[in-house]
Amino acid sequence: MSKNVMQGVVTSDKTAKTRRVEIPRLVRDPKYGKYVRRRTICYVHDENNESSLGDKVEIVESRPRSKKKRWELVRVVTKGTVLDLVALRAAQKVQDEGSADNAELGDSP
Repeated sequence: MSKNVMQGVVTSDKTAKTRRVEIPRLVRDPKYGKYVRRRTICYVHDENNESSLGDKVEIVESRPRSKKKRWELVRVVTKGTVLDLVALRAAQKVQDEGSADNAELGDSP
Protein backbone atom coordinates (compact mmCIF):
# COMPACT_ATOMS: atom_id res chain seq x y z
CA MET A 1 0.00 0.00 0.00
CA SER A 2 1.44 3.35 -1.02
CA LYS A 3 1.49 6.25 1.40
CA ASN A 4 -0.04 9.62 0.59
CA VAL A 5 2.42 12.41 -0.17
CA MET A 6 1.17 16.00 0.15
CA GLN A 7 2.59 19.53 0.00
CA GLY A 8 1.56 22.35 2.30
CA VAL A 9 2.69 25.43 4.19
CA VAL A 10 3.89 25.42 7.81
CA THR A 11 1.57 27.65 9.85
CA SER A 12 2.92 26.91 13.33
CA ASP A 13 6.33 25.84 14.61
CA LYS A 14 5.89 26.57 18.31
CA THR A 15 6.16 23.00 19.59
CA ALA A 16 9.31 20.87 19.55
CA LYS A 17 9.43 18.31 16.71
CA THR A 18 5.85 19.12 15.64
CA ARG A 19 4.63 21.36 12.85
CA ARG A 20 1.13 22.42 11.85
CA VAL A 21 0.80 22.26 8.06
CA GLU A 22 -2.09 23.65 6.01
CA ILE A 23 -2.91 22.09 2.65
CA PRO A 24 -5.19 24.35 0.56
CA ARG A 25 -7.65 22.83 -1.88
CA LEU A 26 -10.62 23.83 -4.03
CA VAL A 27 -13.96 22.04 -3.65
CA ARG A 28 -16.88 22.45 -6.04
CA ASP A 29 -20.18 23.26 -4.37
CA PRO A 30 -22.65 20.52 -5.35
CA LYS A 31 -25.65 22.82 -5.72
CA TYR A 32 -24.26 26.03 -7.20
CA GLY A 33 -21.10 24.79 -8.89
CA LYS A 34 -18.97 27.54 -7.40
CA TYR A 35 -15.46 26.57 -6.30
CA VAL A 36 -14.85 27.17 -2.60
CA ARG A 37 -11.47 27.29 -0.86
CA ARG A 38 -11.00 24.70 1.85
CA ARG A 39 -7.98 23.66 3.87
CA THR A 40 -6.76 20.49 5.46
CA ILE A 41 -4.71 20.81 8.64
CA CYS A 42 -2.11 18.15 9.39
CA TYR A 43 0.17 17.80 12.39
CA VAL A 44 3.60 16.70 11.19
CA HIS A 45 6.53 15.07 12.98
CA ASP A 46 9.74 17.01 12.27
CA GLU A 47 12.52 15.07 13.99
CA ASN A 48 15.35 17.58 13.42
CA ASN A 49 13.27 20.79 13.55
CA GLU A 50 14.27 21.52 9.94
CA SER A 51 11.20 23.53 8.96
CA SER A 52 10.02 26.89 10.21
CA LEU A 53 7.04 29.20 9.83
CA GLY A 54 6.08 29.89 6.19
CA ASP A 55 8.08 27.03 4.66
CA LYS A 56 6.53 24.93 1.90
CA VAL A 57 7.05 21.29 2.89
CA GLU A 58 6.40 17.81 1.58
CA ILE A 59 4.83 15.37 4.04
CA VAL A 60 3.99 11.67 4.00
CA GLU A 61 1.54 9.54 5.97
CA SER A 62 3.00 7.61 8.89
CA ARG A 63 1.97 5.60 11.90
CA PRO A 64 0.11 7.52 14.62
CA ARG A 65 2.64 9.27 16.87
CA SER A 66 0.11 11.02 19.11
CA LYS A 67 -3.59 11.88 19.22
CA LYS A 68 -3.39 14.22 16.19
CA LYS A 69 0.05 13.62 14.68
CA ARG A 70 -0.13 11.21 11.73
CA TRP A 71 2.33 12.68 9.22
CA GLU A 72 6.13 12.91 8.82
CA LEU A 73 8.21 15.58 7.16
CA VAL A 74 9.93 14.41 3.97
CA ARG A 75 11.70 17.60 2.90
CA VAL A 76 11.49 21.37 2.87
CA VAL A 77 10.58 22.37 -0.69
CA THR A 78 11.10 26.13 -0.30
CA LYS A 79 12.05 28.27 2.66
CA GLY A 80 9.44 30.81 3.68
CA THR A 81 10.05 34.49 4.19
CA VAL A 82 8.45 35.84 7.33
CA LEU A 83 8.40 39.62 7.10
CA ASP A 84 8.66 41.93 10.07
CA LEU A 85 6.32 44.67 8.86
CA VAL A 86 7.43 47.21 11.48
CA ALA A 87 11.09 46.88 10.47
CA LEU A 88 10.16 46.93 6.78
CA ARG A 89 8.18 50.17 7.14
CA ALA A 90 10.94 51.79 9.20
CA ALA A 91 13.53 50.92 6.54
CA GLN A 92 11.28 52.25 3.79
CA LYS A 93 10.73 55.50 5.72
CA VAL A 94 14.49 56.00 6.09
CA GLN A 95 14.96 55.29 2.39
CA ASP A 96 12.21 57.77 1.42
CA GLU A 97 13.74 60.48 3.60
CA GLY A 98 17.14 59.85 2.02
CA SER A 99 15.77 60.14 -1.51
CA ALA A 100 13.92 63.35 -0.57
CA ASP A 101 17.18 64.85 0.74
CA ASN A 102 18.97 63.89 -2.49
CA ALA A 103 16.22 65.49 -4.58
CA GLU A 104 16.55 68.75 -2.62
CA LEU A 105 20.31 68.78 -3.18
CA GLY A 106 19.88 68.28 -6.92
CA ASP A 107 17.44 71.24 -7.25
CA SER A 108 19.76 73.83 -5.68
CA PRO A 109 22.12 75.81 -8.02
